[in-house]
Amino acid sequence: MTGLKIAGALVVDGSGSPGYRADVAVDGGRIVAIGSGLPAARRTIDADGLVLSPGFIDMHSHSDLQILVNPDHTAKVSQGVTLEVLGQDGLSFAPIDDPTRAVVRRQIAGWNGEPDDFDFSWSTVAGYLDRLDQGIACNAAYLVPQGTLRMMVVGTSNRPATMDELRRMKELLADGLRDGAVGMSSGLTYTPGMFADTDELVALCEIVAQYGGYYAPHQRSYGKGALEAYGEMVEVARRAGCALHLTHAVMNFAPNAGRGADLVAMIDKALASGVDVTTDTYPYLPGATTLAAVLPSWTAEGGPDAQLARLRDPAARERITHELEQVGTDGCHGCVVEWDTIEIGGVRNPALSENVGHTVAELASRAGRAPADVFYDLLLADDLATSILQHVGHEENVRTIMRHPSHTGGSDGILVGGKPHPRSWGTFPRYLAHYVRELGVLDLADCVHHLTGRPARRLRLPDRGLVREGYAADLVLFDPERVQDTATFPEPRQQAAGIPYVLVNGVPVIDDSHRTEALPGRAVRRTT
Repeated sequence: MTGLKIAGALVVDGSGSPGYRADVAVDGGRIVAIGSGLPAARRTIDADGLVLSPGFIDMHSHSDLQILVNPDHTAKVSQGVTLEVLGQDGLSFAPIDDPTRAVVRRQIAGWNGEPDDFDFSWSTVAGYLDRLDQGIACNAAYLVPQGTLRMMVVGTSNRPATMDELRRMKELLADGLRDGAVGMSSGLTYTPGMFADTDELVALCEIVAQYGGYYAPHQRSYGKGALEAYGEMVEVARRAGCALHLTHAVMNFAPNAGRGADLVAMIDKALASGVDVTTDTYPYLPGATTLAAVLPSWTAEGGPDAQLARLRDPAARERITHELEQVGTDGCHGCVVEWDTIEIGGVRNPALSENVGHTVAELASRAGRAPADVFYDLLLADDLATSILQHVGHEENVRTIMRHPSHTGGSDGILVGGKPHPRSWGTFPRYLAHYVRELGVLDLADCVHHLTGRPARRLRLPDRGLVREGYAADLVLFDPERVQDTATFPEPRQQAAGIPYVLVNGVPVIDDSHRTEALPGRAVRRTT
């Protein structure tokens, strides 16, 4: 007798094939049988009217600390996520040393929060993955962050790495990949990762290729010059012989309205020439980042304290304002800032909480002040930790890119802040509700493939991403007529509807729509 039988489900198995009716038996964390009339089990879930699919794989997540601080992790598991990929955008916490950790904690507090009395007991990728193995809600894979490597070895200066420094970064990267990381990320609009030139990135990606991993860049621009930035990433992958995964593959800001087809054409050309390219997107128009990311990169040289000093200096502020409002900064993707598109999503300083949910333009108008001055004062008062939503997307581009056969799903979800982006709670049900059921942009089987089988193939996971006998029992049961994202911009922390059961490694983490206390997730390490 098996532990669990899921009876009478419409199995949409993650391959892209149409669904079929079957029972599925689970035991010992694995799918042990698929068929009709399977024997009785210790528990049976009546799945009549429900779709059974593989668990969803979040290819771009910022839960690096929150998955440990708040292991309940309802935001992700309640929307069917059974695996997420951490270490994104070139900044995370392994490998790391104490001086670098102090800087990174401040720099990405808007992504991860800055938990008090948190036990950073690791310094290597192996140590971080072992920490995840102590008990998390869903599985997690990890990318070595290129910006953190550069900070450890080169520092925060805008200069080329020396040969010895490059050799040391390659050694640290190789160590992380041997420890089980699935590849390398970079954040090329964030310091200090942006200070790496193309040749440096190629040299690092050659190491990634040797270990069978992939490169996941947040590239140099998603606004003015976006196509050129995508082109650089394709060239890096081509020269290094490395698989390429274009994270949050968007064409945002005014210059890119209607240009999603141009990106798709570039990807098709790269694929035809032999470059292994995949993408991920979130199904929303606004993006999210930190408020400090909008600043020109030169302000960040020397680290957070040096940046704050520049924000206090009248001459530096005048220069920054000119670049923001007249020229366009690299931090704002080459575009002139539009203050009415920048909404405060979260603050670390509770005295600033009244600013959350308002745009910089609204705050400036209310105070009778220049928007740039409000911007500087927020950054100073919040020690650079403010998070934002940027309302700069284009629906036509979103649909064009998600239709492409290279596409996978990634929430880019930030879980901290007063009003984080609703994609942290709603990405995967929104695909199923809005873009499958309501709009028909994708059909159900194809969408499930985008969210399960295809990302598992990118991650080279031999036993996840499909409903197959012998595969890990990472499974989701959802009602195709009722599944719905309920998270909104005003109320972003809302559990999705129509997803009554989620299993991670065969253990229910969502049971009859309620979060259980189970923490069955573990680190998923790279396999060759």
